[in-house]
Order: sequence, then structure tokens, then C-alpha cells
Amino acid sequence: MSGVIAAAVVAHVPTLGRPEITPDFQQTLVAGEREMGAAVRRALQPDLWVLVSAHWVATFDWVVTCQSVHEGMCVADEAPNLIPGLPYRYRGDAEFAGALVEEFGRAGVPSARNDSEHYGWDYGTYVPLKYVDPDAQAAVVGIPSVLMANHDECLKAGAAVHEVAKRLGRRAVYLASTAFAHVLVRGRHNWPTPERVAADKAFIEKLKRGSVPDALDGFGDYTRLVGAEMGGRQLATLLGVMGAMAGDGAMLEGRQYGEYAQSSASGNAVVLVADKATLGAVR
Repeated sequence: MSGVIAAAVVAHVPTLGRPEITPDFQQTLVAGEREMGAAVRRALQPDLWVLVSAHWVATFDWVVTCQSVHEGMCVADEAPNLIPGLPYRYRGDAEFAGALVEEFGRAGVPSARNDSEHYGWDYGTYVPLKYVDPDAQAAVVGIPSVLMANHDECLKAGAAVHEVAKRLGRRAVYLASTAFAHVLVRGRHNWPTPERVAADKAFIEKLKRGSVPDALDGFGDYTRLVGAEMGGRQLATLLGVMGAMAGDGAMLEGRQYGEYAQSSASGNAVVLVADKATLGAVR
């Protein structure tokens, strides 16, 4: 079986980057990413993580990392006191990345290659992979949040990820590195407002039911209500991936790992979606 075999929402709160600064109320996110990553690697043996990060921001184009190796020091540019420079080294997948750029073009999604040898990961890429794949077993292809992309374009981009993975025979897992609610206030102990928490949890339940039409129904209203991170672009791309999986016959279902947790009034959770049979194997 190839294509996108599972898709997930993962948290990237910067205080997760270093265990000594992770507050107790966010430990559930660390535990959730560790558990999910270990189970996915053991049961599904993915070739590739395709990660869309809320903290790599592109204005016009879906710029795909085409490097054969990702290596460097991650610094959180907005909070270098929290992530001052942490090392990473993962394989890339230049063949997949190049094919994805071409598939984006065929789908009418503006795209470009990122071949820069000087490019460094943002913390939205680094933090979840630190726990989901700590030994760098699978390759990584990164994609930014594109400011000019609306939700419809994100849906097309997600479908393209699945199409390329199928064509090249990759067992890929899509990772949406994002918060849900994201109307921030100072003080990481603060929760989102009760109505935003309720809306987040209702949307997470839709993901767990695996119904893409249900998740898309009112999606724009939901993202505006909760102030979804980057306008919900990573989540919309997730729904595009899920729609393509369902279009190939997958009977989707989701599972949450750990609890919903706050960070400066953002809402965060770790949720995996896959075909029911596939999800049943992920234990």
C-alpha cells in the first residue's frame, strides 16, 4: 500500500522543544506525540513524513524542500530564549519533493523548489519531529503555510500530496504542525475562551469520525471563531489529504493521543486519522 497512509495534527508549542522548560500541563502533548510516533513507525513503517508547518510562512508559492539531507540548528526566531539552537539531521526525499512541485503545477497550485543549502528548519517543523521520529527513521519533506492560499487551494495541495505518494510508491504520513484555536494572550497557562475550546473539541470529534464532508461543513466559520493558526491552512490541507484518501476507498477514522492542552490561549492536540483497518493496527 502506498500513498498517504495516515494524516495527523501535531503540536509545536516552543516550550516542548526542551524538556526542562516544558510545563506540566503540556506534558500530555509530548506524551501524545511520542506515543503516536512510536505506534505509527512500528505498525506502518512510513517512508516519509510530509509536514506543513505554521511557522514556515511563504507569501505566494508552495515552496517544497528538495534537499536530500536536512541538517542544521533550529532557532525559534520569535523566541530564541526558548529554542536557542537545537541540532537536527533527517534525510530528505528529493525525488518526491520535485514530483510534488510538478503535481502542484498541474493542479493549479503555485509552487517552487527550495534547494537552498543554507535553509534551516523552523520550530514548527523541528519540535513535533523531535518526538514523532526522534531517531530520524523516515525521510522528511517540508511545506510552508502560504499566505495567498485560500482553503480551496489548500484542499488541492493536500490531494496532490496523496497523488504523488501513490505514483512514486511512497508510504507517506502527512503532519499538520499547528494549533487549533490561536487567539494568543500573554501567559502560557491561559486557556482559549470556553466557546473556542468547545469549537476546537467539536472539530476534533469530526476528525475522529473521519468524515471529510462533516469536517468541511462550516469549516470557514470554525476557523474564524477560534482564530485558527494561519487561518486554518494546515488543517485545510489535512482535509485535502483526507479527501484524497477517502476518494481511494479509505474508511477514515481518527484517534487522539493525550489530552487537549493550552499554551497562551491556543488550543493544542495530537490527532491521527487513517483507514479504520490501518488505525486498528496502530497500537
